[in-house]
Amino acid sequence: MAEAVFRDEKMVAAGATPWLRQVCSASAAKGRSDKMTIRNLQYLARPLSAAVIGASSRDGSVGRVVFDNIVDGGFEGEVWPVNPKYQEIRGRQCYRSVAKLPGKAELAVVVTPPETVPRIIGELGAAGTRAAVVITAGLNQDNGLRQAMLDAARPYLMRIVGPNTVGLIVPPIGLNASFSHIGAKAGDIALLSQSGALVTTLMDWAADEDIGFSQIASLGDMADADAGDFLDMLAGDAKTRAILMYLETIPNPRKFISAARAAARIKPVIAIKSGRHEAAAKAAATHTGALSGADRVVDAALRRAGVLRVQDLDELFTAAETVARFRPLKRARVGIVTNGGGAGVLAVDRLLDRKGELAVLSRSTLDTLDKSLPANWSRGNPVDIIGDAPPARYANAIELVAADDGTDAVLVMNCPTGLASSIDAAEAVAGLARDGMVNGKPVVACWLGEKTARGGREILQAANIASFDTPDAATGAISHLADWSRAQSALMRVPSSISEDSRHDRDAAARIMQGAAHEGRSMLTEPEAKGVLAAYGIPVPESVIAKTPAEVERAAARLLRSSEKIVVKVLSRTVSHKSDIGGVVLAIETSRAARDAAAEIEERFRAGAPESALDGFVVQPMIRMDGAHELIAGVSRDPIFGPVLLFGAGGTSVEVVDDTAIALPPIDDVLAGDLIDSTRISRLLAGYRDRKPADRAAIVDVLNAVSRITVDFPGISGMDINPLLASDDGVMALDARIEIDPQGVDKQGPNRDLAIRPYPAEWQKDMTLGGREFHLRPVKPSDFHLYPDFLAKVSPDDIRLRLLATRRHFPDEMLVRLTQLDYEREIAFVALDKKSEKLAGIGRLSCDPDKERAEFALLVRTDMQGMGLGWELLGQLIAFAKAEGIGEISGTVLNENTTMLAMCREYGFDVHWLPDDPGLSGVSLKLR
Repeated sequence: MAEAVFRDEKMVAAGATPWLRQVCSASAAKGRSDKMTIRNLQYLARPLSAAVIGASSRDGSVGRVVFDNIVDGGFEGEVWPVNPKYQEIRGRQCYRSVAKLPGKAELAVVVTPPETVPRIIGELGAAGTRAAVVITAGLNQDNGLRQAMLDAARPYLMRIVGPNTVGLIVPPIGLNASFSHIGAKAGDIALLSQSGALVTTLMDWAADEDIGFSQIASLGDMADADAGDFLDMLAGDAKTRAILMYLETIPNPRKFISAARAAARIKPVIAIKSGRHEAAAKAAATHTGALSGADRVVDAALRRAGVLRVQDLDELFTAAETVARFRPLKRARVGIVTNGGGAGVLAVDRLLDRKGELAVLSRSTLDTLDKSLPANWSRGNPVDIIGDAPPARYANAIELVAADDGTDAVLVMNCPTGLASSIDAAEAVAGLARDGMVNGKPVVACWLGEKTARGGREILQAANIASFDTPDAATGAISHLADWSRAQSALMRVPSSISEDSRHDRDAAARIMQGAAHEGRSMLTEPEAKGVLAAYGIPVPESVIAKTPAEVERAAARLLRSSEKIVVKVLSRTVSHKSDIGGVVLAIETSRAARDAAAEIEERFRAGAPESALDGFVVQPMIRMDGAHELIAGVSRDPIFGPVLLFGAGGTSVEVVDDTAIALPPIDDVLAGDLIDSTRISRLLAGYRDRKPADRAAIVDVLNAVSRITVDFPGISGMDINPLLASDDGVMALDARIEIDPQGVDKQGPNRDLAIRPYPAEWQKDMTLGGREFHLRPVKPSDFHLYPDFLAKVSPDDIRLRLLATRRHFPDEMLVRLTQLDYEREIAFVALDKKSEKLAGIGRLSCDPDKERAEFALLVRTDMQGMGLGWELLGQLIAFAKAEGIGEISGTVLNENTTMLAMCREYGFDVHWLPDDPGLSGVSLKLR
């Protein structure tokens, strides 16, 4: 049974979303559109005609500049000026209104007073226009014009860029629909910016550097089309090799992250996000009228989305030049070859400043280098081959360093001297490298100087070797490659929605939280919070609850039989920060002292919190862990990205020390390890001097448990485990606070407030068909390796039925796209033969942003057909679609694929011939 087909084969050839078509609908919801859609954005990228509403011949007017730019830019489509004040502009007939245009304007550029824009948008929509760039400023929520514009666009599904934008530029088709002072050369870099001023600044800089663009979009106020929409569109644009972004705010994080993850799987996505400091964030909020989010959270979100974040404008293009050349690296240990020792030392300093890693060359490599280099060479990394190094010495040293197993990338440096030619050295390196690599390892060059070095850099650039003029720029490029590689690694992770840890007891934790919620409390008591932690396998001390000081004395007597000292704490449903009111007494050695401590705590409590209820006391053994570190782990809720995880150095000085890192849940062992390594205290946890390494696996378990709690309980507003003691003996949560939303405790997971949807592990099952056992589950990135064997066992005829053409070669990029999904927007189920662990069949579903419609596809291995796999896969897709609330699923099937059509009829699909293509039938099934 061959897979139901989608008709847009051009998208497959162009490297767009293969196997499925993103059929989406635009929306102009209240305030803005938060939908995930590329519907009608094609009219921004490839319009055949354009109208400028508000075109003018008045010098200095925006209408004049925009119209001149379109005409002078070389746009080959029709260009119509619209303005009732003129009969002609620049020799072209000028039309009084949109209704008077001689044809449909596929793209409109609006440069009229704010109060006229809603009416004009409505007229354009009625005339058939489906995309508009609204350059006009002054349309906002306060004056109602922004919403009026969106309301006018809604009936026509018209897409709007802006308002308050510099405009849109598509150099490959000569379209410059902007008031920029300069045009742009055609190239393969796309630029998206929320700042119009930075758009024109970067264009000016790029012109001097001879850098070209595939598209430049000034996003403006993003009333409709935003960064997420453009990322979706550019992900499928074959003319775009890399995407650069300047962001001030991310108004729809789940949409943005989903789109960024989809794009970053296919091509590099590089971003500057301003507002890293509080004052800058306030300025950005003033500028955009929106929250920018805590910077560390933004950083974690971009990293998890596979986006490389840079800090300065000049880094955008150098980063693009580097990462677009190479595949991600597992590590980035750098070997340096230089003819100048001082330059090499500078490079090492800057590399380590950027948290880079200097390669440690093997003894074998050093011995071989020693035989071929002058006696006074450096005998280490950097490999200083001395100022008189001829081309052959350069080539030999580079080959040896690149061949070392401890090296992942090579930095080659040249300082001009009177003893050897920089040009000859560059030619030697250029002759050695293939696609910018030697022995399969990236090569970055640094030819220092200007007058003498310029020619060498040109040779290297012509050979596709990234070349820079300073050690700072060169090590920055390597740092970008390393950071991007780490981001790509994070992108590959797909933590599950279901815990596979037998220690996790969701029901026990739920009972605790429901008890507090039924009392109307939003804060759990310490024993309750520790009960939740214990339910997820996090070690906590034994706790005894005592109502009176006398009960404290009895509890202390029992605990002191096995502990040298104990702790007494206040217990109150209304006071969470116990230390602030003197509610904790440590190191108690006798039961009588424990009773006295409880009495003193009660006295301080009555004085410090007279309106709060005292519920009793908590008596615990005082935990002693030799060599333990105090850590913190927890959850907070970011106003932009929702739940986030925190880890770092804990204790009472946590705010002062400020050594914490952030991650977006859900996480797994790898992402938990990355979170640990992002802190300074991680170096202490690794052990030093006579202090043993802390139990890293136990810390990872805690972080995974906290993540799992966050996934399982949407009602958790915040969580602190502080201190979390960690030593070589394990971990212990000494104190914990958990805040809940009483109204949200009963919500079933997985948590839909997460910015990243977890792997939907609940959608897997085992089945027996035709006497064979199969396992059906959602696809994972690791399934990439299953596809070549699977496709080799699909007959040419089945391939033809699936793709409308015979095809045997499937690029790696396509296979990556098939297996690295964002489960928020699409799903693929794989059927695995349990005996051979081979892929037997695939079912795929992609839904529109409103979840009104979804397209499906099926493909079963030729030798596995006839067992009912196709039936089971389609049934699973239908069940998933119903659970997601999707209104209808549909597909397109060749008429000769009678087996597929018959199965669709049995499932209740409506089958209808497509009038525009008599060889195809459409199939659709209403689900609600």
